[in-house]
Amino acid sequence: MATPAFFFTAVAMAATTDAIPDSLSVYDLEELNVVAVKQEARLREDAVSATVIGRAEIEELAIDGMKTASNVIPNFYIPDYGSRITSSIYVRGIGARMDQPAVGLNVDNVPYLNKDAYDFDIADIASIEMLRGPQSTLYGRNTMGGLINITTLSPMSYQGWRLMFQAGSGNSYKGAAGWYGKLNDRLATSLNVSGGYTGGFFRNKYDGKLLDHEASGAVRWKTQWKATDALSFMNTFSSSLLRQGGYPYQYIESGEVDYNDPCFYHRFTLNDGLTLNYRGNGFTMTSITAVQHIDDNMTLDQDFLPLSYFTLTQKQQETGLTEDVVFRGSAGEGAYKWLGGVFGFYKHLSMQAPVTFKDEGIRSLIEHHRNDANPYYPIAWDSREFPLLSDFTIPTRGGALYHESKYEAGHWHFTGGIRFDYEVATLDYLSRCDTGYEIFHLENDGTLTPYNRVNIEIHDSGKLSRRYFNWMPRVSVLYDFSGTVDGNVYGVWSKGYKAGGFNTQMFSEVLQGRLMSIMGIGGKHDVDEVVGYKPEYSWNYELGSHLGFLDGALSADLSLFYIDCRDQQMTTFPDGTTTGRIMTNAGRTRSMGGEIALTGKPVDNLTLVATYGYTNARFVDYDDGKNQYKGKYIPYAPRNTLFLQGVLEIPLRNEWIGGINKIGIDLNMRGTGKIYWNESNSRCQPFYAEAGATLTLEARKWALQIWGENLTDTKFDTFYFMSMGNEFLQRGKPVRGGVTLRFTF
Repeated sequence: MATPAFFFTAVAMAATTDAIPDSLSVYDLEELNVVAVKQEARLREDAVSATVIGRAEIEELAIDGMKTASNVIPNFYIPDYGSRITSSIYVRGIGARMDQPAVGLNVDNVPYLNKDAYDFDIADIASIEMLRGPQSTLYGRNTMGGLINITTLSPMSYQGWRLMFQAGSGNSYKGAAGWYGKLNDRLATSLNVSGGYTGGFFRNKYDGKLLDHEASGAVRWKTQWKATDALSFMNTFSSSLLRQGGYPYQYIESGEVDYNDPCFYHRFTLNDGLTLNYRGNGFTMTSITAVQHIDDNMTLDQDFLPLSYFTLTQKQQETGLTEDVVFRGSAGEGAYKWLGGVFGFYKHLSMQAPVTFKDEGIRSLIEHHRNDANPYYPIAWDSREFPLLSDFTIPTRGGALYHESKYEAGHWHFTGGIRFDYEVATLDYLSRCDTGYEIFHLENDGTLTPYNRVNIEIHDSGKLSRRYFNWMPRVSVLYDFSGTVDGNVYGVWSKGYKAGGFNTQMFSEVLQGRLMSIMGIGGKHDVDEVVGYKPEYSWNYELGSHLGFLDGALSADLSLFYIDCRDQQMTTFPDGTTTGRIMTNAGRTRSMGGEIALTGKPVDNLTLVATYGYTNARFVDYDDGKNQYKGKYIPYAPRNTLFLQGVLEIPLRNEWIGGINKIGIDLNMRGTGKIYWNESNSRCQPFYAEAGATLTLEARKWALQIWGENLTDTKFDTFYFMSMGNEFLQRGKPVRGGVTLRFTF
C-alpha cells in the first residue's frame, strides 16, 4: 500500500525528541507528541484529569498495551474477556462494548479509528498517558470518555539494542528485539520485532482443548529526522498478525465451558503515520498524516452450547486515512495563547457476516414454531444447514474545524474552545437466503403425506445514510497557587460526542424475520429502524486540583465530575431466539463521582502510589418497551477502581555475581467493582482485589524480573450476557507467575 507517510519513511524523515524519564510523574512531553501539540507540555499545569505512566513503571507492571494498564489509572477499566476484538473500555461510567469507541487511542501520533484493533501488545513503550473526561473539542469523535496516548521509545534518546524474553503460566512466552541507531545528530531510526504465544487457561469440555490460545507477531519501524532547525519529521510504520482462540464463555446452568463449533479471532493490521513539524515566526505548524488497515475474521459458535444451533463468521476489511493540521501560537511571555486546526478522515469498511443455521437451530427455532402454529400441515427443511448471508460496504467520511484560546491574568488561567464536526456514514447492504422446505399433510391415521414445496429466495439490498453535524465546546478556569502552595485548582465544562452507526449484526435477525414472515409466522423488521442507532452526547462538569507538597516528595491529583448523557449507546441481546446483538440508545443517563491519585516518597528509594476512582452511573430515563430502568445502575461500568503500589529500590555498594547493582521490590494490588451485568441489576460482580508482586535484579546491561499476578487466586467474573434466554459468563484468569529477562547493549 503506497502512502505519502510510508514514502517519507523510505527517505528516512523523522523528528527530534527528548529523553523520557523513568518515573510515574508527569513529564515534559516529546516535541511531536499529539498532546504536546494540542495541550500544555506539563499536564499538571493544565485543567485536565491526567495520568502518565513512565517506562520504569511500565516494565515493573509488565504493561505491554492498554489492557494491562487497567485500574492503574483511576476510573479506567478494561475487562479481559472474549478475544482481542472485544476491546471494551469504561471511564467514569462511559464505555462501549461494540462499534464506536468511547475513548480515543493514539500510538506515536497515529489515531486508531477502529476499536477492534485497540487490544494489541507493543514493545518498548516509553510512556502511556490517559486524559480523562471529554477530549472532543480538540480530538473530535469518539473521545467523550477520554484519550490515550502511547509513545514508544525514541531512537534519538536511546541507541543500542534492547532484548526481552519472558516465560509464564499458561504455557506463555514472549520475546522482543529492538535496534536503535543514531546515524548523525539529525537522523535516527529504530526497528522492533516482537512475538508471543499462549497455550491458554480455559478448557472446552466438549473436546478437552484449551480455548484461549494465542500466537502473535509485530514489527515497528520508527524514523526521526531534523531536516533544519525549523523543520522536522517523524514516521512510524507498524504491522501485526494475530491468531487467537478465545471466547471461554461458561454456561451458568452447567457451570462448564462446553460448545461444539469452533471459535477464533484472526487479525492483520498495518499502520503508518507521518508527523511534520515546522517552526515559523511566531507560530508552529504540525501535520499528522496517518493510514491504517485492519483485516480480521471473528468466527463464533454463537449459541455457546454443545448443540448445533447457529454459527457466525464476521470478516471485515477496513482502510482509513486521517489528516490533522494544527497551528499554534509560539509559547512566549504574552498572556494570550491560541491554537487552531483542521481535521479530515475517510474510512472504507467491507464486511461479510453470514449466520449459518444448523440442525438444532432449524428444528427448535424454525420448524418447531411453524409446526406449533399449524400442526396439521407440518414442514421439514430441505437440508439441516443453511446460511443467512449479509454483505456490507460502509464508507464514512468527515471533517472538522477547531480552535482554542487561553488567557492568563495573574494567577487565573482561562481557556475556551469550540469544534465544528461534520460526518457522513453510508451503508450499502445485500442480504441473501436461498433455501426451501417441504409441507406435509397430517392424515387422520397420523401419517404424513407430501402436500407442497416452498422455495425461499430472499435477495434484499438497499442503502442507508446518516449525516451528523455537531458542535463541541469546552471552557475551563484554573487558579494557580504559585508562590504559596505548589499546585492549582480548576473547573471544566465540556461536551462529549460519540458517533452513531449501523447494527450490522442485526441483519441476520432481519433476514430471519423475513423468512418467518414468508412462512406465515412473525413479521418483518423495518431495516431503517433496527439497523441504525443515534449518536451519544454528554454535558460534563468537573472540579479538580493538582497539588504538590514537601518539595515534590508528595503529589496529589483530585477531581469531582458530573456527566449528563443523552442517548447513551447500550449493547443489548434482544429477547427471544435471536442470532445477533444490537446497539440501542438509552433515553438519558447520569454519572457522578470522583478520583484521587497520590504519589509519595516517604524515604529515599521508596515510592508509594495510591489511586482510587468512584463512579455512580445510573439511568435517568430508559424504557426499552418492556421495562423502565430509571434509577438502575448502568451495566458493565465498575463503581470502584483501586490501585495500591509500593516500590522499594535497594542499591548495592558492591556488585553481586553477574554485576547486580540494584534490587527492586514491587508490591501492588488492583481492585474493581461492584459491576452490574444487566439493566435490571439482577446480576452483579461484587468488589474484588488481585495482588501482584515483582522482584527485580538489575545490572548495568541486564535485568531479571520474577513476577506474579492475582497471587491471591481471587475468583471473579469479567463478563456476563444472555443469549436465547441462556446465561453465560467468563471467569477471570487464575494465579499466574513468570520470569522476564531484559538486555540492553
